[in-house]
Amino acid sequence: MTALSRAGCGKESSHVPAGAGCVSFAGTEDGGVMGIPAGGISGFTFARDAVRLDYPLRESILSALPIVDEFVVNLGDSTDDTDALVDSIASPKIRIIHTRWDPSRFVHGATNADQTNIALDACSGAWCLYLQADELISEKDYDLILSSMERASSIEEADGLLFRYHHFWGDYGRVQTAHNWYDREIRAFKNGRGIRSIKSAQSFRRNGARLRVIDCGAWIYHYGWVRHPEVMRRKTMALDSLHHPKEWVDNRHPEPSKPWDYGPLDRVSVFRGEHPAVMAGRIASKNWNAEDYSDPAHPPDHRHLRLSIRLLSALERLVGRRIGGYSNWKIIASSSRPS
Repeated sequence: MTALSRAGCGKESSHVPAGAGCVSFAGTEDGGVMGIPAGGISGFTFARDAVRLDYPLRESILSALPIVDEFVVNLGDSTDDTDALVDSIASPKIRIIHTRWDPSRFVHGATNADQTNIALDACSGAWCLYLQADELISEKDYDLILSSMERASSIEEADGLLFRYHHFWGDYGRVQTAHNWYDREIRAFKNGRGIRSIKSAQSFRRNGARLRVIDCGAWIYHYGWVRHPEVMRRKTMALDSLHHPKEWVDNRHPEPSKPWDYGPLDRVSVFRGEHPAVMAGRIASKNWNAEDYSDPAHPPDHRHLRLSIRLLSALERLVGRRIGGYSNWKIIASSSRPS
């Protein structure tokens, strides 16, 4: 496997020690990947205003295309060039459907689950692989994902696969590992079992019950919190408007033109791994630093900065496991990475 590195990788900045934030990309394995499970795989996602809000939608779709038979993209009524962005991928695997979002469902993120389920209903494969518009998988995990699907296909009680998470925050060299961030989630499951997206589309359930899953060991690369601070403010306001009334959004964002403050990045873990190869161009084009938009005299009240969360996160690092926290599944087995 070869790797590409971003220029200036060893350069020290005020928020990433020299070498620690080095951003590298996994190359493509020679020989391709394992065979796709019988019945095929449908990738699916939804998006609206992905260009204006700077979602890595193109990279997300590209990261999954090599292992799916089709990729269903549910595009909402955007005000930007999101449709053209998806068209530019020019893959025969992509199937686009168009919807109009219902403002009456802009409460607690219900519209996100609605749009996810519309895309899910259009999937024809035996397996469904879900990526939100800011989530990617890595080519180094293709074999692991496919072998886990193959294994789960032979286990009747297995509904799907559980993935690990890298939540990037403020920079491509920092990841959230604090207690308040979920570390795993369901992102692949068998089609035709009555499985539906729930709440704000973070997870899935089967007829209201938790899914029985294999912890496949593959990673989701979540880039939802790495944007220019001005765009991050717009994105956060747009997301909040899908969960809360306008008055709540206005109260939370009294200065809507003020750039988002990520807070001190030295409170966020350093990422020492490799990014999916399709992210190379986006990462190389980053021309801003989060600390240039921070206000140390008036630090933001992000949950991971609160003393209670910091103490609990430190305890989890000490014992080497999560203490309580989020769980929406029943693990019935785990997969190991192929040699």
